Amino acid sequence: MFDVIIKNGSLIDGSGKPRVRSDIAIKGEKIEAMGDLSNAPSKDIIDASGKVVSPGFIDAHAHSDGILLTDPQHESGLRQGITTEILGQDGLSYAPLSPANYRMYRQYLSGLLGLPPSNLDMSSVEAFRKNYHKKCAVNTAYCVAHGAIRIETVGFRDVPLIGKDLDKAKAMVRESIEQGAVALSTGMSYYPNCWSTTEELIELCSSANKVGGLYVTHLRDVNTERGFEGGGVAEALEIGRKSGVKVHFSHFRTTAEDFGITSAEQKISPIDKAKHEVDSTLELYPYPVGSSFAIMTLDSISQDGGTESILDRLKNPVKRKIVEKLVDTYDSRPLDQLVFTHLPNNPDLEGMSVMDISTSTGMTRGQVICDLLIKEDLQVGFRSVPPASPAIWRHLMKDQMYFLSRPDYMVGTDQISLGGFPHPRAYGAFPRFLGRYLRQMPEIMDLETMIQRITDNPAKRFGIKNRGLLKEGYFADIVIFDPDAIIDTATFDDPKQYPIGIPYVIVNGQLAVKDEICTGIMAGHAVP
Repeated sequence: MFDVIIKNGSLIDGSGKPRVRSDIAIKGEKIEAMGDLSNAPSKDIIDASGKVVSPGFIDAHAHSDGILLTDPQHESGLRQGITTEILGQDGLSYAPLSPANYRMYRQYLSGLLGLPPSNLDMSSVEAFRKNYHKKCAVNTAYCVAHGAIRIETVGFRDVPLIGKDLDKAKAMVRESIEQGAVALSTGMSYYPNCWSTTEELIELCSSANKVGGLYVTHLRDVNTERGFEGGGVAEALEIGRKSGVKVHFSHFRTTAEDFGITSAEQKISPIDKAKHEVDSTLELYPYPVGSSFAIMTLDSISQDGGTESILDRLKNPVKRKIVEKLVDTYDSRPLDQLVFTHLPNNPDLEGMSVMDISTSTGMTRGQVICDLLIKEDLQVGFRSVPPASPAIWRHLMKDQMYFLSRPDYMVGTDQISLGGFPHPRAYGAFPRFLGRYLRQMPEIMDLETMIQRITDNPAKRFGIKNRGLLKEGYFADIVIFDPDAIIDTATFDDPKQYPIGIPYVIVNGQLAVKDEICTGIMAGHAVP
């Protein structure tokens, strides 16, 4: 007898092949049988008439490392149809770190990842994975974080990683991947990652490559003089050439400043031209702007030394004035276009922009950010303001669909679900593509192709075994959704809204969502 049979659905298996009418049977954690199972006995039967049955969606870029440790139900991700999340993104996560370094970095990252328990063992990737295995509603994979590697070898300092320290770091990368990490990740907009040089990253990636690891990169736009040809795509490709590692580009897309198919083709052209030298893939989310944490607006000198040193500078009246003036010159994102998403001690200010608070208080933008960093003990999140023009949104949608139609693309939510006004991508990225985008632009891509991009593509790229396809013997990570009704409802003004049209989500054979309600079952594995 089977545990569950899903009947009468249109099965899209994740391979890109056309949908077929087929039943699917689950026994234990895996898919036991497929085909005509009309007479087969089962403990539970799900009627999927009028619905699509597909593999569970794999979120190729999520910042849920901390949230999953305090809210393992993770409804914002699970109800999108996500059954696996790839953590450790942008080089910003907790392992491998000693207890003291974990507590320091935990606080530093709190505006991005929240505040998980301070006594967790994060001393190795093996220990990290145990904190999630069968303790969360979704599966988790981990990219070993470049930031953690740097902190554990040379501290949170702007110093070169060379000699014996580099040898130790390379050994840590190798051991981390051997213990189950799927990649080495870095984020070159963030500290301590951007204190590195291209040469350092080539060495670390050579170590990752020797044990089959991938290199996941958020491209350099800080300390650009330390990067090959000023960082960006050129640096990432050089790292791939010199180390031999496979490269994965995080959230590679056009913006309100460079939209249009011609611009999109030009933007990705250097990556295409290097395909014969560098095995590369890419990921994006379906929104025009991003989200991050406010500590990244501090300059390099202010960051040196880590959490305690940063707070000491901010609380010193003389030093703080210097920091405030430097924040005012921050140019990666216009400060007046930043909206606070997460202020746990000042929730009434969530949803207000830096400019709103500056105008009402008379403080400069730098003073606003530094003041809130102190009041919140660094736990400050923000997002950018989306374009006012619907035409720009439309152009960006077309660009994103163009990118996703390519066989080397996949989807990452880049989700940060903290606070009262999170970026809506934390609640709506996958149904936004599957519903809103696909129905508006069916000429670009069909549903079978899109499902392949969000299931089989990331499973193959990140080495996630026996997932990403509906196939006998594979783990039963399954989503049942209505292709005509599925849609995101989260907006920038009202972001904490769940999608509709996804009645069932199954994780490792267990019903994690039933009738659009989370069941509370924590069946997620630490994969691969």
